[in-house]
Amino acid sequence: MSFVVRTATASDLQPMYEMAKLTGGGFTNLPPDRGSLAAKLERSQAACQVAQDQLKDELFVLVLENTETGEVRGTGQLFTQVGQNWPFYSYRLTLHTQHSRELQRTVRAELLSLVTDLEGASEVGGLFLHPSQRAGGLGLLLARSRYLFVAGHRARFGQRILAELRGIIDERGGSPFWDAVGGRFFGMSFQEADSFNALNGNQFIADLMPKHPVYTAMLPESAAQVIGLPHPTGRAAMRMLENEGFAYEGFIDIFDGGPTMIARTDAVASIRGAVAAPVVETALEIGEKALLAAGRLGDFRCCFGARAMHDGGVAIDSRAAELLRVSEGDVVWSVPR
Repeated sequence: MSFVVRTATASDLQPMYEMAKLTGGGFTNLPPDRGSLAAKLERSQAACQVAQDQLKDELFVLVLENTETGEVRGTGQLFTQVGQNWPFYSYRLTLHTQHSRELQRTVRAELLSLVTDLEGASEVGGLFLHPSQRAGGLGLLLARSRYLFVAGHRARFGQRILAELRGIIDERGGSPFWDAVGGRFFGMSFQEADSFNALNGNQFIADLMPKHPVYTAMLPESAAQVIGLPHPTGRAAMRMLENEGFAYEGFIDIFDGGPTMIARTDAVASIRGAVAAPVVETALEIGEKALLAAGRLGDFRCCFGARAMHDGGVAIDSRAAELLRVSEGDVVWSVPR
């Protein structure tokens, strides 16, 4: 089977909605709501109409398509600059140390502080692969295609880039972290708060969430022990992020306590290693396994293929050339697989 990652269009609404219903909750960027998803697609298409490369608040939605059947089997999103329309809130886990000379005792307490330190960063999010396609490296293709998109449109993205991983959700669909922290002040369940945030933004956090630090020692064990842990289904995604150079620096999601991974944009492995070169051959038979991407904005396409670098140009295999819709002379971005 042949798969390609491409920029989403309005016709992708139904398959995105069907995938959103499979997430199991906690996927703020992929809510099972047609109106919200349609708005995301409209926003992405609007961004694709802006030819000038400059940093501002934009969203690009990508989808993974089986080119043999036409089925959409995955999706991912890129936010160019978070925190512009409303604050981008996180909890930051810090350590506070106190010492008593009389008792000869040092006490170290962990604190959760509500911060907007990540405002202005870019974000990769909304990554979801249909359960039927979680094999063959398609998750890797979908995730890393976003970095080739960044490389090809570098001026539209910030100096830092983040990825929020879903936190621990219990068998009831609730969040132990939310129940112990936010739920005590908002009078709504995690699912209600998460859905409201997905549809309306998190300004309500600014309106109602206490600004004082939270001592983790005051939290029930069920909440304290999940701080900074990814959902079991997100462990592979966390490893992929770490392989790209992302690191957990104590920032966590305000809803479910999941880790926020951060990297310098230009230090991300797939961005740092990406090379742009004109195609000099489209019939390569033996070459290095690679991710290949071509096209800008709404014409962006990315796939697995083979490449061989030749004096400032690149030779690629015929199937990749077909999937990318390129011929000799067209520019292709590539990075080793």
